[in-house]
Amino acid sequence: MEGMKKIRAVLFDYGMVLSGAPDAAEWERMRVLLEADAERFHAAYWKFRDAYDRGALSGAEYWQAVASEVGRKLDAATLALLIEADTAHWTRPNEPMIAWATALQKAGVKTGILSNIGDAMEDGIRGRFAWLDEFAHHTFSHRLGIAKPDAAIYHHAAQGLGVAEEEILFIDDREENIAAARSVGMTALQYSDHVAFVAAMRDAGLTSLLDIDT
Repeated sequence: MEGMKKIRAVLFDYGMVLSGAPDAAEWERMRVLLEADAERFHAAYWKFRDAYDRGALSGAEYWQAVASEVGRKLDAATLALLIEADTAHWTRPNEPMIAWATALQKAGVKTGILSNIGDAMEDGIRGRFAWLDEFAHHTFSHRLGIAKPDAAIYHHAAQGLGVAEEEILFIDDREENIAAARSVGMTALQYSDHVAFVAAMRDAGLTSLLDIDT
């Protein structure tokens, strides 16, 4: 059984795992800043996101590309506001998961973060969340030029933690990222909401990690 493996480290995705659902008000703020209709903004925002996450575009270059896609030109002030709103959009904390990560750390269990994220987003979340520094290792895609679900980024995270892939529990909200983690030997669980996550941990035989004493 998967959960019977010896788990020595827990590796967390950031977005939708350590952070909660995106902030709809900040999404609307970005759309208004670009004076774009909802459909066009949605398409432009995601069209260049992979390149941003992989470090092919900086935060400034990403937003210039998005603006150009919706037929707008950016000044420095609007660019700064877009980066600020994008950070706020992805920084609603998922308190139960943050509390659990803290408990693991206090108990001596290694923790890491593996996230597809651009440079300005990394700066933004680090500026808001001091608890990020408590994780033993951070694998952020823009630094490496690779992103989930590429197998290489999982190996990089394992090496950074100093733990074999087979001894890592990985948690992510996307099925393709879970499948990729399992393909390199990690135990992996998909996160949708906290109640379902707790049930999945117990089903996987990982109750001792879930109920770790703080």
